[in-house]
Amino acid sequence: MVDMEKELASGKILPLVFKLTIPAVIAQLITFLYNIVDRIFVAKIADYGMDALAALGIVLPITLIITAFAHLIGLGGSPRASFKLGEGDGEEANKVFNTSFVMLTIIGVIISLITYFLAEPIVILFGCPDTAVKFATEYLQIYSIGTIFVLLAQGLNPFITAQGFSFIAMFSVLIGAIINIALDPLFIFVFKLGVKGASLATILSQFISFVWIIIFFYTKNSIFKLRISHMRPNIKRIFAILSLGLSPFIMAITECAIQIVFNINLNMSTGGNKDYTAALTIMLSALQLISLPLNGLGYGMQPFVSYNYGKGDAYRLKKGIQYVTIIAFIFAVTVWSISLAVPELYAYIFSASSSVKDICKQYTPYFLMGSIMFFVQMTLQNINVALGQTKSSLLLAVTRKVIILIPLCFTLTHFMGFKGVYLSEGIADLVAGVITSIVIFTTFPRIFKKREREVLNKKESNL
Repeated sequence: MVDMEKELASGKILPLVFKLTIPAVIAQLITFLYNIVDRIFVAKIADYGMDALAALGIVLPITLIITAFAHLIGLGGSPRASFKLGEGDGEEANKVFNTSFVMLTIIGVIISLITYFLAEPIVILFGCPDTAVKFATEYLQIYSIGTIFVLLAQGLNPFITAQGFSFIAMFSVLIGAIINIALDPLFIFVFKLGVKGASLATILSQFISFVWIIIFFYTKNSIFKLRISHMRPNIKRIFAILSLGLSPFIMAITECAIQIVFNINLNMSTGGNKDYTAALTIMLSALQLISLPLNGLGYGMQPFVSYNYGKGDAYRLKKGIQYVTIIAFIFAVTVWSISLAVPELYAYIFSASSSVKDICKQYTPYFLMGSIMFFVQMTLQNINVALGQTKSSLLLAVTRKVIILIPLCFTLTHFMGFKGVYLSEGIADLVAGVITSIVIFTTFPRIFKKREREVLNKKESNL
């Protein structure tokens, strides 16, 4: 850890950017595999593949809500711990880690009970087509049993990244993804468990990831250790974690909210036609292919940003963020261009029916047209969180989905029918991207200078 602290403080910036972000991006791509592999396999089930795909499209926002709570604690606690490491307070950093562990465990138990006993009314409320309710309920009930491991695996992994061990954090996700990919066809087709097999494979793979992560925290390499004495509740510490984690939580929750709004509007405007819900599931998968790696760039930079923000090193902050912004923009433009040029590609990956392929080919370009702005909305938004800017991060997170997209979706669907669902995403992403760019590029320089003055004044007062 001492060597990593030295790198964060004085290592060459561009190589360090690649060292920190590449594993995080790979981890997000692996997460993308996690998210789509179940959909790919269930779409191939004979007789009811499109119903099963529609069912997973309904369950997806529910599982993302669960993940949002992991973000609330993990992405709120890990930057706080990094701040304390940068300030030289290792004991308080470890207390933040242990408090986060307790919070994740309690939330996991509560969510598990709710989703298990209320699975069917939840999927119906979220706009599930009648023919897919049975499959969605089965998937969610089994998934709920492993919810606590999902939360702990995804909520504790950022604390590995916070210590600078990006490759170990990446491997934590990779283990689960490989196991999930191996178990899916076995459970779905060999054991003939269908949709239930896909859910079982997912929670087993998350359990293995959880075990791997816990083992790491007991090794000598980890500065964070699980200690009963550091798990005592402290209101100030809990509030600090929640306040910083609120922005990524809202970002995740609003993503779920809009998917629910999409499903409800499609269900109403198409009379419950599963093909449109299945097509939406495929388009959302394409959107994730662009957004998740860009999220990874932001996550990977958080240790660098939080540490140097804690030290008040404005020069290193500025250079590091400049580098990652350029990388994020190049990635966004590349994937965006391919997605708009060959929109039917995603439908072929999912072995979609001809009717679903036609919907994807016609409407995916509209759905993805604003995703080019994700280099700001995803990457730089996560860096904004790492800088401790809770208010602006929260406002920007709410603006994109709640203020712009949800009202726009209802309005366009009212006047244009189901087409309004697909068009609203692209328009909202463009508008919100411009707003986020203006806010971030005008406030970052002031944030750097202010922190530099704070640290300098603190040093002078201690002389």
